[in-house]
Amino acid sequence: MTTTEINRSASRINFAKLAPKAFRAVIGLDAAAREGLDPTLVELVQIRSSQLNHCAYCLHMHTGDARKAGESEERLHMTAVWREAAHFFTAKEQAALALTESVTLVADGGVPDTVYARAAEHFEERELAQLLALIFTINTWNRIALATGKVAGTDER
Repeated sequence: MTTTEINRSASRINFAKLAPKAFRAVIGLDAAAREGLDPTLVELVQIRSSQLNHCAYCLHMHTGDARKAGESEERLHMTAVWREAAHFFTAKEQAALALTESVTLVADGGVPDTVYARAAEHFEERELAQLLALIFTINTWNRIALATGKVAGTDER
């Protein structure tokens, strides 16, 4: 990021401060969405969505959180190309990543029945609902970070 881009980002609003009820609602949704999901899977989904949305701020945050939780560097690097590196991920993780891509890129063709059915094979209904909520939430966070010019590597959350 250039100095000009950083300065432009600094001039954008502080969403958390100026829309505190909305910000707290997203935090609540985030916490609720994670319930019952494997923490490793949560980070993989958040990383993949952030990659697709080109959200450096969230990608930096979630790769750091994944490392702290013990995720391997190999899997972190392979998340962007998980189809070509499928052996790094379980069938359940692959189904979650495919669903993440379809929901994140929903304008590119919706969520195909095959993708949804694959996820439904690996997740019980409640867990699938939680996974969808997680995908909705990270897409919201990505949009907040991108719209407000959050800068990767800063301490702001």
